[in-house]
Amino acid sequence: MTRQKRSRHRLKRTVAPYLYLSPSLVIIGLLMLLPMVTVISYSFQNSAVLRRDSSFAGLKHYQAIFADPVFWASLWHTLYFTCMSVVFHMTIGMIFALMLNSDRINPTLRNILRVLYILPWLFTAVIIAVIWRLLLEPNGVVNSILMQLGLIGSKIEWFSSPETALHAVTFANVWAGYPLFMVSLLAGLQGIPKDFYEAADIDGAKAYQKLIFITIPQLMPIIISISLLDFIWTMQVFPLIWITTGGGPIYSTEVLSTYTYKLAFSSYNLSQASASAVVILLISLGLTLFYIRYQKAR
Repeated sequence: MTRQKRSRHRLKRTVAPYLYLSPSLVIIGLLMLLPMVTVISYSFQNSAVLRRDSSFAGLKHYQAIFADPVFWASLWHTLYFTCMSVVFHMTIGMIFALMLNSDRINPTLRNILRVLYILPWLFTAVIIAVIWRLLLEPNGVVNSILMQLGLIGSKIEWFSSPETALHAVTFANVWAGYPLFMVSLLAGLQGIPKDFYEAADIDGAKAYQKLIFITIPQLMPIIISISLLDFIWTMQVFPLIWITTGGGPIYSTEVLSTYTYKLAFSSYNLSQASASAVVILLISLGLTLFYIRYQKAR
């Protein structure tokens, strides 16, 4: 083979992978990168989209949202909603995974429970929002049960009261999201060698000691990975909150996603909405980079 043919062969081998990837890269560029760049550019313009001759605004719109108390309330609500959801997703998912992995439960009952526990994962966010609006309305099932048990003396407007609305929305999201942790942790539990538990039994270890010193350390990579992904996804939840409360009452359930939506489509302030979207993007990118570094460190 001549030198010229070898150089052509090397060039083909170098270029071929990029040619195979080019359709995907074009689609990613059109559907992800182009909208991101467009939104970032809108955040630095006055009257973006609404006027053809929009002028450069610098950091004016970022200063405006940082000076808005509703933005900081939305950020706090987002952090509360996200952190509580992730913690309870992990806790409930771990409990159910341990239950489904236990040999003490009858196999038939275990299969029935597996179907029941995974049901919330089958519903879309819209269906979940409608279900919990019906359950938690003043004349709904939840109030009736609590009143019959004597836990409350009068009907509670869960989604209409500023004191309970955020907790009610968070509860609905916890119910909808725990199956992800349950399935992931159950797979991890089934991959732990039984020799570890047999050795612990010989040493006289109790159930809680095996959980603390064997189960949790073995599941820690899964717990951290799923928690980071769940944090990123939950922080951007929109349909559940929008359908149940719309960010109200009195901004008590306003999160960054609903705050940005209202700026864009209620106030028609697309420039400030773009600035708010960029803030969400930066937070998500920071968490994503942390997740990627953790995966590389493993």
